[in-house]
Amino acid sequence: MKRRELLKHLGAAVPAVALSHVARAADELTQAAPGAIAAGPFSPDWNSLVKYQTPDWFRNAKFGIWAHWGPQCEPEFGDWYGRLMYEEGSDVYRYHVQKYGHPSKVGFKDVIRRWKAEQWDPDALMALYKQAGARYFMALANHHDNFDLYNSRHQPQWNAMKMGPRKDLIGGWSKAARAHGLRFGVSVHAAHAWTWYETAQRADRSGPYAGIPYDGKLARADGKGAWWEGLDPQALYAQNHPLSKADGDGGVHHEQWHWGGGASIPDQAYCDKFFARTRDLIDSYDPDMVYYDDTVLPLWPFSDVGLRLAAHMYNRSIARKGKLEAVVNGKILNEQQRRSMVLDIERGQSNKIEPLPWQTCTCIGSWHYDRRVYDNKAYKSARTVVHTLIDVVSKNGNLLLSVPVRGNGTIDEQERAIVEEIGRWMAVNSEGIYDTRPWAVYGEGPVAQEAGAPMSGAGFNEGKNKPYSAADIRFTAKGEAVYAFAMGWPDSGQLSIASMASGSAHLKRPVARVELVGSGQALAFRQTAQGLQVTLPANPPALAYASALKIT
Repeated sequence: MKRRELLKHLGAAVPAVALSHVARAADELTQAAPGAIAAGPFSPDWNSLVKYQTPDWFRNAKFGIWAHWGPQCEPEFGDWYGRLMYEEGSDVYRYHVQKYGHPSKVGFKDVIRRWKAEQWDPDALMALYKQAGARYFMALANHHDNFDLYNSRHQPQWNAMKMGPRKDLIGGWSKAARAHGLRFGVSVHAAHAWTWYETAQRADRSGPYAGIPYDGKLARADGKGAWWEGLDPQALYAQNHPLSKADGDGGVHHEQWHWGGGASIPDQAYCDKFFARTRDLIDSYDPDMVYYDDTVLPLWPFSDVGLRLAAHMYNRSIARKGKLEAVVNGKILNEQQRRSMVLDIERGQSNKIEPLPWQTCTCIGSWHYDRRVYDNKAYKSARTVVHTLIDVVSKNGNLLLSVPVRGNGTIDEQERAIVEEIGRWMAVNSEGIYDTRPWAVYGEGPVAQEAGAPMSGAGFNEGKNKPYSAADIRFTAKGEAVYAFAMGWPDSGQLSIASMASGSAHLKRPVARVELVGSGQALAFRQTAQGLQVTLPANPPALAYASALKIT
């Protein structure tokens, strides 16, 4: 009997809260058929998925930390290393040739082999992230480089158990996150390997290696006598196909990223393998959250793989937990799709209160660790992160913050100082962050008065507005309280909040009390026709670049 049918028959007589035991029994009795999804109320179509409701745990958590960490961190030379190393003349190409050798001889498969993650301590990092105030943690499960960072049954040669670290990284992250009481998520990026690796099919156009192909087209038979003898490079590179349209976007930018504009379209075997790998990841590690680095969903719109994975995730969550506790992230969603999953905005922010929960993902440096950012002391400051968090939460969003991890599995001391400072700020002010909802307006002040920088594609508008000052206020609400965050400490010691003027349509009744969050100290105030005029303490708090007032 197929697992879906078994669950249906067994589950009909069992309360939903007990279905986790039913599901486990079904797992033991039968293996899921290829392409099958968990039984439940959701089917793989938008008319069904639109019934999704974002779980309260995600809405209340507000802040997560992400380890966007994989073999591309081994060179410590920034994001998309596995593609850019095959772009003749690029900074990454030149660095690769100098450090490892020419990509016709030493390809990305060889970089993977060198990566050892020898100092990785997930428990110590998780303790730090929890202290920083994170309520959920996300780990990279695979990137566009197509290397699985877990014990992958469907990518059996090219995974972190068999090569490189020889460790189950997702298993280690999951255990640590749950031990520290954090919800656990995984990010999946491998759907794009088909076009992302196309540069590996090329060869130099000039110089001593002109015309000698890079290693992107190698086959299993080519490995005789090499360290990778018996392995199939195409299980990693997936380049036995024609290149995307030459005058398009190189397979990965603009319309070709969305599988249009002449992009090479993956074959059915590739799609089926991606589905099997991702379902295996979900079933084996039981993540609360899956982030897809795709327009809408993986391989959309030419394949239903992403729809089936979303329905599987939701049905599986209901079967095991008695209610839908799962979150699925996608990008560039229309209104129907936004009701079916949680929108992620990459390195950017909405300019309004969004009616549905959403998330912004950003990084304090480069997505993959880049030693140049460290050398140039170019990380985002804790102040910038805190301001972003407050603004996002005021608009019904969450912040997922990537802290780049070095190839050896550690973070550097500059990053640690930033994370620790975020933790000190959260220890004082998080009452106005966690478990809150948007107020009547998200904010006021010079930044809110300007037309916000428009988003481009998946987001990419962060840092394009003017800097925040003490004149900028952001609001959140919880119970009978409204929290007003001043994005700076006014020199005058006086804060004026126009949205809370006497007679304001946003207030049901006059303000009764104002206190500085973290101190319990009641503050003197006057409610006038111009605004709520608050006298701040004479001594600013330690991290006065953002301070919360609790107003009741």
